[in-house]
Amino acid sequence: MNTDTHAPLQQLLDREAIRECMYRYCRGIDRCDEQALRSAYWPDATDRHGPYSGSATGFIDWALEKLRTSERSVHIISNLSITFLQASAAAVETYFQALQRDADAQGVQREVFLAGRYIDRFEKRGSEWRIAERTVVYDWIRPLGTPEGTEAQRFGPRLPQGAKFPDDPVYALLGG
Repeated sequence: MNTDTHAPLQQLLDREAIRECMYRYCRGIDRCDEQALRSAYWPDATDRHGPYSGSATGFIDWALEKLRTSERSVHIISNLSITFLQASAAAVETYFQALQRDADAQGVQREVFLAGRYIDRFEKRGSEWRIAERTVVYDWIRPLGTPEGTEAQRFGPRLPQGAKFPDDPVYALLGG
């Protein structure tokens, strides 16, 4: 990185903006929050994500359709490595773990654990950082089988439960 064009304080601010974008992506994917998802990518961004490869807009449409029929999804990110390529571009590797519950082709509920890395090219346009190009690398996939019992049996008195947009408690906290 050329520090002459990217001052240390600005670099810290940029790193935090990139991290916040990644957190917004996770909330968007787990809560099926279309606005949060779209705000993580530039409109002309691309995404190579499992069986999907194409525009990020197409990925979001595909993912929301798929996830709307799933019961649960939790993405946990860690190990963000941010390398500035220039003042307005960064290479970002972010480790993820995801637990997902959906139905198979026969409608039977199943759970799967996934782990891997988001390999992203971020771009700063104006004062905002977003994903311009994403490739998802899978390092671990483990089917967990069919969950036993109902949601009420599994969660018991543990309320509230996580929900999709706009019903999750975080949206009340955020004011809608």
